[in-house]
Amino acid sequence: MNSYRRDLAMLADHRFALLLTARTVSVLGTAFAPVALAFGVLGMPGATATTLSVVLTAEALPTVLFMLVGGVVADRLPRQRVMMAGEILNAVAFFGLSAMLLTGWTPLPVMATAAAISGVAMAAMYPALTGIIPDVVPADRLQTANALLGLGANISRVAGLVLSGATVVLVGGGWALAISGAMFTAAAVLLAALRLTPAEARSAQATPSVLAELREGWREFASRQWLWVVVAQFSVLVMAVQAAHGVLGPLVAKESLGGAAAWSAILAGEAVGMLGGVVFALRFRPRRPILVGTILTMFAALPYLLLGVGAPLWAVVLGAVTMGVSFDVFGVLWSTTMQREIPAEALSRVSSYDALGSLMFGPIGLLVAGPVAILIGPRPALLACAALVVLVALAALLSPGVRRMRAPEAAEEALAH
Repeated sequence: MNSYRRDLAMLADHRFALLLTARTVSVLGTAFAPVALAFGVLGMPGATATTLSVVLTAEALPTVLFMLVGGVVADRLPRQRVMMAGEILNAVAFFGLSAMLLTGWTPLPVMATAAAISGVAMAAMYPALTGIIPDVVPADRLQTANALLGLGANISRVAGLVLSGATVVLVGGGWALAISGAMFTAAAVLLAALRLTPAEARSAQATPSVLAELREGWREFASRQWLWVVVAQFSVLVMAVQAAHGVLGPLVAKESLGGAAAWSAILAGEAVGMLGGVVFALRFRPRRPILVGTILTMFAALPYLLLGVGAPLWAVVLGAVTMGVSFDVFGVLWSTTMQREIPAEALSRVSSYDALGSLMFGPIGLLVAGPVAILIGPRPALLACAALVVLVALAALLSPGVRRMRAPEAAEEALAH
């Protein structure tokens, strides 16, 4: 109990509390998007699974293409300003999508452009978020900070997914997307108040060329086997998850589980699992964090397996809870290990290589999910996604770097003996 009380005492730190609030509000906005966008697009006249694939691919592709640039920018400039710019871009994108759905003027190229703006925003924010945490908290509090940020994010996911489902059912996806835009605007205002001396000092220094900085970041990334192996694993895992979460799952929910409300319940189950996972991760200190985290990723296959075999909604929701627990514990262990092992001045660039590698096949998953669902049906496609998730995790476990990577305390004990 005392340990948890000490963890929660971090909330009294003004800078961390401000970052936590901004991140929590931003995730609340993000939580409205999956249900609102999926069923808003599917509800358009003449829309098909392929229409949804195009819009989601337009959002995912710029995230991949601009991720490395985002990493360089976040290592050069004050990271809270980079995050603020990303929130503003997200607000513009979602207000635009909302206006189109509400007015009924929904040309696919314009919707794809608005979605692409959101993708650029994500490319800016992800590396900056990973790098900003060591700027705010001391090294021995990194796992606690990551877990508390995850706790706030997951509370927002639960609230946002439930409220978004109700909003879509009652008044449609357009208003839910407008709420997302308002949340992103609020997050930008909160981040504007954040002042971080390390980031300002870093931006004042003479900097080499962008290519030189990317090469330096690549050296840091490629020199750690545990890092690039798990990123390679996630490149396939995210492809499967994007296809299943973005297109195949909503299709099955619409056809046989009751529509937007059912899919919202599944996503809320995942968020509840992540909420429980992050509370566990506050105190969970495995000696081999990457090994444990990689094993946990196999449980992400469970909801796709259950959807694929036609399980009832309550079983799929429980599977999503399990997925949420496994993903969130992995996320806390992964972020903390990166922040401890990677030099602070290169952390955003390395995290951009992490994100690029992890997300690079995601657009492929989104793009092919619609046609594959038409060709073989969404349920068999979901079973294939589940199999991919398990197989790539088993492949990653063959790596000595993944199996042997130790937490600092465990490494010190090993050296002492």
